[in-house]
Amino acid sequence: MLLPALRLLLPNTCHGAWRNISKMKQSPLTQWSLRRGQTTVATKSVPVTTVWIPSAATDRVVGRWLVGCSGLVLGAVILGGVTRLTESGLSMVDWHLVKEMKPPRTQAEWEDEFSKYKQFPEFKIMNHDMTLTEFKFIFYMEWGHRMWGRLVGLAYIIPTAYFWRRGYFTRSMKARVLGLCGFVVFQGLLGWYMVKSGLEEKQESFDIPRVSQYRLAAHLGSALLLYSASLWTGLTLLLPPNKLPESRRLLQLRRFAKGTGALVFLTALSGAFVAGLDAGLVYNSFPKMGERWIPDDLLAFSPTLKNVFENPTTVQFDHRCLGTCTLAAITGLFLFSRRLVLPRRTRIAIGCLTAMAYTQVVLGISTLLFYVPTSLAATHQSGSVALLTFAIFVLSELRKVAK
Repeated sequence: MLLPALRLLLPNTCHGAWRNISKMKQSPLTQWSLRRGQTTVATKSVPVTTVWIPSAATDRVVGRWLVGCSGLVLGAVILGGVTRLTESGLSMVDWHLVKEMKPPRTQAEWEDEFSKYKQFPEFKIMNHDMTLTEFKFIFYMEWGHRMWGRLVGLAYIIPTAYFWRRGYFTRSMKARVLGLCGFVVFQGLLGWYMVKSGLEEKQESFDIPRVSQYRLAAHLGSALLLYSASLWTGLTLLLPPNKLPESRRLLQLRRFAKGTGALVFLTALSGAFVAGLDAGLVYNSFPKMGERWIPDDLLAFSPTLKNVFENPTTVQFDHRCLGTCTLAAITGLFLFSRRLVLPRRTRIAIGCLTAMAYTQVVLGISTLLFYVPTSLAATHQSGSVALLTFAIFVLSELRKVAK
């Protein structure tokens, strides 16, 4: 009470001195907190605790973190594709969260790991003449993929705990990040569930041991969902929404973009069935499949629906059709967008999506014609995620401004 009264008694010429006295009453920590826009609560018996109020600055931090996490998920998808293409995914025949983080080092440890691998169908049917040196290569491929997966999990869970404690999240954002973290855990468990399908002994079957195409599609699909959700949330936090004048054509463009994005996702998911059944090796010609536009064995399995998911010919045919439809949809989106006045960044996003679509088609055809070489196939798989990335970018550019 004394300080406000004293201030009223001071003449105007002493106001500068009064401001200096006021600053002296504030500790350096208090002054810093006020400059940063923080709310600080302190008592003599309790240490000072800082609580951040979600703001544009904290949104940028969270946005960068989520975009970075999506980049790690992208790396996991690419590494997983290379692991499958090099037929390395079944080299580790058990799963331990912590124990397997340390790979074999001594000769005895490698011999023990190799002896475990010899007990399973892939060695007995395909790799019965494999040497220990060759086994080390496929082992390290799968081990690297698993360790990358653990890195992804830590990149989500540890920052989530930190940002939550510091108050960076709004109520809605808390639900989102909890869902993302839960999805990361689910993805890891689903990966092992997929691998187990390739380790099972199938009686009276001498087919090449491979993981279930259904589980492979589920594993890839969940990774793409995690990637999409992280990237979308990160972009919406980092990039301010465009204030586009609402019109009938803009509404049509938004719907067109959403449908195109769904088609891009579905085409990428169908690629998992192509990979799981090695369907890229059944017809290595384009645009016809062999000598026909529609091959004779398209519906060779019974019941008919079984062909869609288990007949390699049908799976490749469906992937070709989906790829063609996706290219047509993106081309149509590009042409339709030319009829609207859009911000420069939005036009760049749609242009990148269109360019990537044509690049992806060229990669797919080349992979087919050259009998699926590892380098081309891995690039084609990576291209599918790049195409999905640009589709999400376009959708974020066209999103509505929150009222």
